[in-house]
Amino acid sequence: MLDTILDAGRVGHLATSDEDGQPYVLPVAYARDHDRIIVHGSTGSRLLRSLAAGQPTCFTVTLLDGLVLARSAFESSMRYRSAMVLGSCQLIADDDDTLRALEVLTEHLMPRRWADLRPPLRKEIAATRLLALPIAEWSVKVSDGWPEDEPDDVGLPIWAGVLPLQHVFGAPMNAPDLAAGLQPPDYVRHWSA
Repeated sequence: MLDTILDAGRVGHLATSDEDGQPYVLPVAYARDHDRIIVHGSTGSRLLRSLAAGQPTCFTVTLLDGLVLARSAFESSMRYRSAMVLGSCQLIADDDDTLRALEVLTEHLMPRRWADLRPPLRKEIAATRLLALPIAEWSVKVSDGWPEDEPDDVGLPIWAGVLPLQHVFGAPMNAPDLAAGLQPPDYVRHWSA
């Protein structure tokens, strides 16, 4: 279940504290790479520097699957799947691992896109900090139930049930400076189908 949740999400939240103990939560694009989570950001980020130095972290992903509408606000809730991974990040510094990590991230966020892109420039790689969080200590929580109304509320003339939520891509929109005649690749049209 952990891999399924991590593979379905695109945005995670990485928690850390600064030198003064102030907690921060960073939204990050991520990808699961076998038994590790890869995240990236600017080399100028002091929070990513502290994570690269071994500062403990908590990484979370939540997928909202629907709203559970009960006959009372108290019993109403959500359907969701969530994952939490605890540990310390490791800096990805090896040239081969860096390129592979960038490819894994790109392919997770935009499947089949890596082969179409120009290779990363040295200055782009130099400006990017890549971190790997080993998946060693983790927890998963899933809520997929129905309204649990009080027996006295079941007879009330109030609709109850689940409103599923689906995340879908819309129709591709051409960049304003796109060369005439270029069409979205088949794989992009497939994402929005």
